[in-house]
Amino acid sequence: MKFETDYIEKLAKVLAETGLTEISLEDGEQAITLRKEVVVSSAPQVVAAPVQAAAPVAAATPVASAPAADVAPAKKGTPITSPMVGTFYKAPSPDSEPFVSVGSTVSSGDVVCIVEAMKMMNEIESEVSGKVVEICVEDGQPVEFGQVLMYVE
Repeated sequence: MKFETDYIEKLAKVLAETGLTEISLEDGEQAITLRKEVVVSSAPQVVAAPVQAAAPVAAATPVASAPAADVAPAKKGTPITSPMVGTFYKAPSPDSEPFVSVGSTVSSGDVVCIVEAMKMMNEIESEVSGKVVEICVEDGQPVEFGQVLMYVE
């Protein structure tokens, strides 16, 4: 059995939608483990499921509506998300310049980063044109399926 990318993405979705924190599979010489970070903090995290992150914000808005408007982040633009579980790389090799940095202008179809999954380097392309306003992931950091990698405005 070969672990296909679609199968891995389905496993990542199951992990994200359930209370599970880890899934491990072995088949002969192949093995795969998917882990979800468990955050024990009140600060919002990028890895939190959108439903979980939205509930505290909705509850906090009626209690302190004026301060919430002051604290709300400026428009971030369109998110570019990871299409798979893997490792984020900002450049094609350690000694190369990053594909993009904050302030870079990108066009639809431009490669903005790489996500390595099962020793395959997957180039991630921008689906929108604009300026990179935030990069949400550090080089070499593990990323989840659907995790925001950067915002383009």
